[in-house]
Amino acid sequence: MTETPTRVDTGPPGADADEKTTLVAFLDYVREAVLAKAAGLAEAQGAAAGVPSGTSVLGLVKHLTAAEVYWFGWAFEGADVPHPDFGMELAATDGATDLLAAYRAAVARSDDIIGRCDDLGRRSARPAGKDDATRSLRWILVHMIEETARHAGHADILREQADGVTGR
Repeated sequence: MTETPTRVDTGPPGADADEKTTLVAFLDYVREAVLAKAAGLAEAQGAAAGVPSGTSVLGLVKHLTAAEVYWFGWAFEGADVPHPDFGMELAATDGATDLLAAYRAAVARSDDIIGRCDDLGRRSARPAGKDDATRSLRWILVHMIEETARHAGHADILREQADGVTGR
């Protein structure tokens, strides 16, 4: 019998500080979970659809990159950036190295925006989302934890299908 390779989950962050620190710690935790799921996958495995909808690990990374840009840059900060495409479809030019670098860059930009805001109740510069509403930074942080965690779970299943690796 072949053993399935596993990784040990690091568990949730121990941060139990002020609200902003705790929210950012949990967001970072689920962001890192997504990156861990993509780490070490062969390019073809990362791009391969694991379900009939066509979702792949790298497609999830591409989607989450767009979500970071949209919620923190475009909506909250009101940055002059193109409205991102939330699609998960990969173009022929979408390689793992570039997609992961783009995600890390989007996360760094989001962290900069979060770090400069001293009021979680501050409203977004632009209305956004399905209901086209202005949102507080608090709402955006919680939404991005939810969005990223949901897709980290999808990536977890897709990774296990691809090569048997489970855990964080």
